[in-house]
Amino acid sequence: MAMKRLTRQRKAVLEVVQRARNHPDAAWIYQEVRKLVPTISLGTVYRTLDALVEEGYLVPISRGGEATRYDANRKPHYHLICTSCGEIVDLEVELPELVGAARAAYPEHEIRAAHVEFEGVCAACRDRLAS
Repeated sequence: MAMKRLTRQRKAVLEVVQRARNHPDAAWIYQEVRKLVPTISLGTVYRTLDALVEEGYLVPISRGGEATRYDANRKPHYHLICTSCGEIVDLEVELPELVGAARAAYPEHEIRAAHVEFEGVCAACRDRLAS
């Protein structure tokens, strides 16, 4: 997939999100990109993120009442979200029973994607809460 315009800013934003394993939000991305492109503005980061989502390079993760976070992993996967600290972990597992059940229940529908989130408490928060 070729980027429409490979500007220095777009390249920096995409590289930062691809390297991140924390599913970052725009504010975090902005702080990291400024290390590479000190003159970039927050507005440019937001516009670049929107363009990268529109072009299919990034997937937005939106949860009510929270800042949108971004995922560069475009392979089908699910997320495990810590309800204490907000950490998001990629789960690359298949849920054939769930998809099969949905297809069986609604055969007239064409299922193109599934969005499933698992919520729990990460190990660090569990240890912290237990002590």
